[in-house]
Amino acid sequence: MHLKDKAEEDNQTIITEFILLGFGNLPELQILLFLVFLVIYIVTMSGNILIVALVVADQHLHTPMYFFLGNLSCLETCYTLTILPRLLASLLTGDRTISVSGCFVQFYCFGCLITTECYLLAVMSYDRYLAICKPLHYATLMNSRLCLQLAAGSWISGFLTCVITMWFMLQLIFCGPNEIDHFFCDFSPMLKLSCSDTSMITLVSFILASINTPCPFLLTVTSYVCIIATILRIPSTTGRQKAFSTCSSHLIVVTVFYGTLMTVYLLPKTSTLKALNKVFSVFYTVLTPMLNPLIYSLRNKEVKEALRKVIS
Repeated sequence: MHLKDKAEEDNQTIITEFILLGFGNLPELQILLFLVFLVIYIVTMSGNILIVALVVADQHLHTPMYFFLGNLSCLETCYTLTILPRLLASLLTGDRTISVSGCFVQFYCFGCLITTECYLLAVMSYDRYLAICKPLHYATLMNSRLCLQLAAGSWISGFLTCVITMWFMLQLIFCGPNEIDHFFCDFSPMLKLSCSDTSMITLVSFILASINTPCPFLLTVTSYVCIIATILRIPSTTGRQKAFSTCSSHLIVVTVFYGTLMTVYLLPKTSTLKALNKVFSVFYTVLTPMLNPLIYSLRNKEVKEALRKVIS
């Protein structure tokens, strides 16, 4: 019996690294995928850093809406740094290995940022609700102190929530196999590789996910129901268009983010949908951070004006 336990213990200490399979099943497309993701990486980083710089530098953008937009762009920059450099390196070199500790760090950063984004998008929708539905009280209600509290609350909620999940994750033992069928260290693919009892961490993560995703989502939906109802009551067409233009960019971002997020995590994990899940994961981890600055800059007069000043 002692020898059997010793053998099991030896097996449990074998795994020191995972293999992220990523897009390894498409060997003929590795260079093309590398170039595509490299362009996305450059555009995303430059776009989001530019938005942050404009919000800080331009006095006209020192408003609650752009303060939250600056936070979102900062978050998207961190998000991109968490996922894309590792993916680009594996596509270029063919080395798909990642240490267990490295995988944990990536998972923690990813979890923190995606939770923070849920809260931040809800805060941004609440800001638009106050601006459109309570315009006379907006300046008083959405003061600088509340802005800081809402932004800080979003970041702290994301990081604290993931500390709990991470603590349970660190208790797990990985003893083979070590292949993760994904391009980054996500929760479910990692959990499948553990040879420990995962019932507790599954329950805890379900409870946390039930709080941190539906609550901000419902707040966002409620805000937009009130916003749309208020806009429809505006008598003039010009007035309706002007009111809607202030929140249309954010509405597009919310739709893309939650649409792809729900597709990945709520659809059944059948063999047919498994490959599609990887594609949809690219949308919310890679494409959404790139689209956000483009959507806000192309559809927003103030941002375009600030950009024009910098260029000229």
